Amino acid sequence: MNRAALRRIWGMVYRHLALYRRSWPRVLELMYWPVLQMIVWGFTTRYLIGLQGDTVTLAAGMLLGGALLWEVALRSQMGFSISFLEEIWSRNLGHVFVSPLRPRELVAGLMCMSVIRVLVGVLPAVLLAWLLYAFALFDMGPVVVAFFAALLVMGWAVALGVTSLILRYGAGAEALAWSILFGLAPFSAVFYPVSVLPAWLQPVALLLPSAHVFEGMRTALLDGTIAWGHLGAAFALDAAWMVAMAAVFMRQFEWARERGALLSIGE
Repeated sequence: MNRAALRRIWGMVYRHLALYRRSWPRVLELMYWPVLQMIVWGFTTRYLIGLQGDTVTLAAGMLLGGALLWEVALRSQMGFSISFLEEIWSRNLGHVFVSPLRPRELVAGLMCMSVIRVLVGVLPAVLLAWLLYAFALFDMGPVVVAFFAALLVMGWAVALGVTSLILRYGAGAEALAWSILFGLAPFSAVFYPVSVLPAWLQPVALLLPSAHVFEGMRTALLDGTIAWGHLGAAFALDAAWMVAMAAVFMRQFEWARERGALLSIGE
């Protein structure tokens, strides 16, 4: 990637960062849901810890770890999708593509904003889990970084699918930016193993990168070992999802550009 492309990507990132510089409610919103989730799940796990023995303590840690890691996927997908929606709401999408900015550079800029939103939103919740509940997510070791990365990429892939639908169907698809990952949560095995699901649903769940991440998290908490098979499957599925969704996005982008929808989308 050449210097001019990097400057254009930075221009997209700076355009969104400028919105947060003068708007504390926007910054607060990034932290609000992860922190609120952590408080709710934290007190739930504290209750479970008070019931009996080490088994419940371990289960409580899995619930808390699951809640934290799931926020990474949610914030990643929503950070990407909402940054794209900001361009639509401000009627700026047409102006953006009058510039030399290429579609892949727009996507790269939105990914950067997604990472920033994840860090601002999730890290305070991780700190709160340690301060209030003595749960240190990073006690699982460096593998936590791999879990973060796998869920981050999954969030990008889902967000590319959402933005493709918005390009195709306009405002009618905007609600998916807030709801689509919640629909995947039951199959992602966030708070329970894949084996709990009905036998016919288990192969479906194992097509989700997130299911492998959370299976790996439980292995790390139970045995202190890294489930390389699950970790490798998560990244392989991430790559497949990204390639597929990038192809869908480019096809829908070209469709929208040919029909002039980039100027009228959201109206």
